[in-house]
Amino acid sequence: MRKIVHRHLGKVVAGAAIAVASTAVMVGVTLPGTAGADESGGTKGDDKAAAAQQLGQDEQGAPVAPGVVQEAPDEGDKGKGSDPLTDDEIARAQKIAVNRQTFAASENAEGERGPQQLTVDLAESETGGTETSRRADVSYYDYRDDTLVTKTVDLDTGKVVDSTDQQGVQPPPSRAESSAAAALLIADPLGAGLKADYKDAMGKELTSPDQLRLSGGIYRATPGAQPAALDKCGEHRCLRLFTKVKNGPWIDTTSLVIDLSAHKVAELKH
Repeated sequence: MRKIVHRHLGKVVAGAAIAVASTAVMVGVTLPGTAGADESGGTKGDDKAAAAQQLGQDEQGAPVAPGVVQEAPDEGDKGKGSDPLTDDEIARAQKIAVNRQTFAASENAEGERGPQQLTVDLAESETGGTETSRRADVSYYDYRDDTLVTKTVDLDTGKVVDSTDQQGVQPPPSRAESSAAAALLIADPLGAGLKADYKDAMGKELTSPDQLRLSGGIYRATPGAQPAALDKCGEHRCLRLFTKVKNGPWIDTTSLVIDLSAHKVAELKH
């Protein structure tokens, strides 16, 4: 029985795109031994070979050994040249970039000590190639003063070789930031519609961001297009969320903006 979800937020996104994608997949599926038969003039021999493959046999009827999936090679502690950073290198780069003093003086999206980690990428030289030594660019956001910090660290010497601070620059949000924004929305009166739609879809209360699949985008203030509560978005780090019930429908929350810097939620005017 199909269950109807009440649209408390005015809209629960339909799955038309999924249906189109499914149709496209179905069109591309053909039975073994039939694909291209009209073009090549398929023979009984071809049909026999295809049937043998279906049964896991070669053309003479002998069993074919099952395929073997090889395990991915160990990436090691350190990459070489322009190889992507390994997990160990990423962890080491973050540790070099954020020392105890930096950690104590910064704040993350949840208002706790420590910066909000964003990205760690292999650094490139000014000539376009990678440096002889392995270097990494570590970016994080400090909610204490709304600053994007990027530090270049030398993984061989364990030192910070460059650092830049920027305000008003808003890179895409991390998963942790989207989760923090959802937590603020669930706890806010403006999240009532989201919680009501979730209960309609799943039959239980929405209490945690972990119950949703989330993606987020940065929102910047547009004069006359929002309430005064969002005037600092762009200077502040503000998100609009795209929310989906796990194993359920999308729920439209795009009219709501979460100011992570001020820990407030506001609704856009239409």
